[in-house]
Amino acid sequence: MESTQKINIPAHWRRRYFTILSGQAVSLVTSGILQMALIFYLTEKTGSALVLSLATFFGFLPQALLGPFIGVWVDRWNRKLVMIGSDLFIALSGVALALLALQMEPPIWVVLGILFLRSVGGAFYQPAMSAATPLLVPEDQLTKCAGYSSSIQSISFLVSPALSAVVYSRWHLSAIVGLDVVGAIISSVFIAFIAIPKPPKAENAAQPNFFRELKDGYVAIREDKGLFTLVLIATLYILVFMPINALFPLMSMGYFGGTTTHAAIAETAFSAGMLAGGLVLGVWGGFKRRTRTLGFSVLLMGLGIAASGMLPKNGFVGFAVFCVVMGFAAPFHGVQTALFQERIAPECLGRVFSLSMSMMSVAMPVGLMLSGAFAEVIGVHNWFLISGLLVMGISVLMMSLPSIRSLDKKPVEEAALAEAAPAAEPAE
Repeated sequence: MESTQKINIPAHWRRRYFTILSGQAVSLVTSGILQMALIFYLTEKTGSALVLSLATFFGFLPQALLGPFIGVWVDRWNRKLVMIGSDLFIALSGVALALLALQMEPPIWVVLGILFLRSVGGAFYQPAMSAATPLLVPEDQLTKCAGYSSSIQSISFLVSPALSAVVYSRWHLSAIVGLDVVGAIISSVFIAFIAIPKPPKAENAAQPNFFRELKDGYVAIREDKGLFTLVLIATLYILVFMPINALFPLMSMGYFGGTTTHAAIAETAFSAGMLAGGLVLGVWGGFKRRTRTLGFSVLLMGLGIAASGMLPKNGFVGFAVFCVVMGFAAPFHGVQTALFQERIAPECLGRVFSLSMSMMSVAMPVGLMLSGAFAEVIGVHNWFLISGLLVMGISVLMMSLPSIRSLDKKPVEEAALAEAAPAAEPAE
């Protein structure tokens, strides 16, 4: 589905885009500090891979449940107000946790509940931000901006674990939560000062109808065979990788026998790799064939995961090195977002992003529950090895499918090829 109107991007687009990202970076730092603190809290209280998997499960459940419906609302509502509202909702959930932490040590179920509520806010924010980006950024800069965005996020991720390791041992949990509340408010203020244009309306647009709009989002992605196949492959990738992401602290503190400092080092190493990868993507822009960039990033991620699983118990230094490798691969996944932003009409992007994220999110609870159970039985290091091999297999599958390789063609090129095709081939 192509846009019906040309979007005029002002010459000062960088100032607007990076202002939003800067506010987001502040929120990401404070949020990262809190997230790591809660992981440290859960690890110290339980030492269970299953509990850590449950924490990640509750963190992604809202997207899986609400994703398709959120997209309709994002496309209907002012995307700027959606992002501000999301930040403020996260702040309110933090206030509730801070007040409880002042009275007692929060029970595990309360921590999981707060993670769920915070995720509700994130489930609205991410599709709104992704849908707003093509309204702020020229089309030929979307891939590079994915790199810039990843770099800014990586800087936040880089400092968050180290700061969390420091403040967790010195601050009361309520103070850490309060810091995150301040960060969310700052992010909302930065967004408030930026003008985000409304998407162009489609020609002959029908009256609003929730379920028709929901269907339109599905049709938009289903009609693009390459994008739909990519979503399915990404779903398989999420099924395997997200549990690994949740088990990083247990690998550091359990298998390697480290402390919260070691867990912070691993997270920092991953973030340092993300920063490097994001900067490379922002400057380079990836391979000319962007699907090759995606395949390369998934393959590199799989190699890092598998190699980590083969390390001995005294091999934490090697694990830190492989965390850098895995982090370096991560920003190149942003090419997928750029492909969506180029090929889907802006007025439909909120629904398409939410729907695709929801489809991928369905895999998260399944993967998390399976990984938590298997890691407890076979050992977290063995699960890393198995998952790494599976991820490498996914990269081979991705690069071998013609429908995904066709994504390297612009929608205009595809239309021209369709018109030039023999009459026996039906046109879309």
